[in-house]
Amino acid sequence: MAQHRKLAMSLSVLCMGLGQMYNRQYFKGIVMLLFYLTGIYFIITVLPFGMWALTTLGEQSDHLEKVGRVYVNVRGDHSIFLLVQGIIILLASVVVVVLYTLNIRDAYVVGRLREKGVHANRIGQTLRRITTERFPQLVLSVPLLLVVFFTVMPILFMILLAFTNFSFPNFLPPAKLVDWTGFKSFQDMFNVKAWSSTFYGVTLWTLIWTVCATVTIFVSGFAVALLVQMQGIRFKAFWRTLFIIPYAIPQFISLLIMKNMFNGQFGPINQYLKYFGLSGLPWLTDPFWAKVTVIIVNMWIGFPITMLMIIGLLSTIPKDLYEASEIDGASGWQQFKAITFPSIMFAFGPLLVMSFAGNINNFNLIYLLTNGTPANANYKFAGDTDILITWLYNLTLTNGKYNFASVIGLFIFVLIASFAIWNLRRTKAFKEEDGM
Repeated sequence: MAQHRKLAMSLSVLCMGLGQMYNRQYFKGIVMLLFYLTGIYFIITVLPFGMWALTTLGEQSDHLEKVGRVYVNVRGDHSIFLLVQGIIILLASVVVVVLYTLNIRDAYVVGRLREKGVHANRIGQTLRRITTERFPQLVLSVPLLLVVFFTVMPILFMILLAFTNFSFPNFLPPAKLVDWTGFKSFQDMFNVKAWSSTFYGVTLWTLIWTVCATVTIFVSGFAVALLVQMQGIRFKAFWRTLFIIPYAIPQFISLLIMKNMFNGQFGPINQYLKYFGLSGLPWLTDPFWAKVTVIIVNMWIGFPITMLMIIGLLSTIPKDLYEASEIDGASGWQQFKAITFPSIMFAFGPLLVMSFAGNINNFNLIYLLTNGTPANANYKFAGDTDILITWLYNLTLTNGKYNFASVIGLFIFVLIASFAIWNLRRTKAFKEEDGM
């Protein structure tokens, strides 16, 4: 019969499992039928609540009701809990739809094999195929579900929160309900002067900070690695151990020590400058010098790990290349430009991109070293050294402006994702791997 595939697919469209039973895969068909019945029950009983929760975000807040002569506090709807529940139900519905689609495809494929005279797999053959040929997909299926509910769900929650008025003090559940406001938070962020000036100022400093932090760590780590690995340098192991000490000390301790060292009044650095007849600098109180300070401290803490990675990469470069270039009369600079630097960048390029993305979200250094100070009267809930991630922290945990914080979080996500994907696809390592 030449219509096995069409009939099996039609039966699977009608009801999950029927196509498999038609293809004589009875156990698989029964399992899919049970899942189908569970999905129907879910869609009838749970999905309407999820849709109501997402569209309304609740209809009644906490309120007092008179019971006899006493007023009793009656719990109302919690808008944020409803939003989370609605997202989870929506994602579960997507999983049901995906499995329903896979059921149709499975019935069609097996029906096509029957048309070619191939017998459908029995339960034992199916299990063996899953544990052998499909074992990678089996292993990845559980992490994939975890990614959906523990990564995609928070991202969707953040995105949807940006389209609400969830903020302190007027729209904070359960006392008050949260409403959908569309693009109002985005419009306020870019049109209201207090918000827009802060956004543009903090974003500009975030980009400057990210570029400077990434470049200084890479250049300093590269330079130290070249110096340590130079011919004629003795006690290489000692120098490598010495330079790794800043990274070996917990960052929390290092930053607190650095904060005291750069203190403008009693910090040791200003004391040393005075010993040489120089006036102290306002390292952490002046906007310009505070930004310079965080870049210097970040370089001091970050260069050791870059140094170690580059030392490892330098050891992989064949010495024959340098010997051949010396025979051709190449200078040290020419060797560096033609051999050392391209070889290092080939392997280190993707790491450099990830370092750039990481520095955009380098919360610890800014928060522990300056806490965003010095204050800026023109900024809203931000200081001169605040970057986007620390501003987001101030908006949420300190000031309760969750809707504006979600706008910032969405902007950070788009910025990092776009930059990382675009740059990784441009690196030679990615191109060669993609072309294999």
